[in-house]
Amino acid sequence: MTDKLLKTYLKAMLYLQDDEGADLAEYALILALVAIVAVASLQALGQNISTILSNVADNL
Repeated sequence: MTDKLLKTYLKAMLYLQDDEGADLAEYALILALVAIVAVASLQALGQNISTILSNVADNL
């Protein structure tokens, strides 16, 4: 998934050769990458967090 995002980023950078607006596009692509990483990490840790919270609830 990150390879596809990187390829899209590189294509966008080649398309946006002039400096105007390129900064905004770069920030948008970085934000998208951070969001994808955050969602993937939360999905990976979600089950562990759910288990911990269930254990806490059971002990109460």
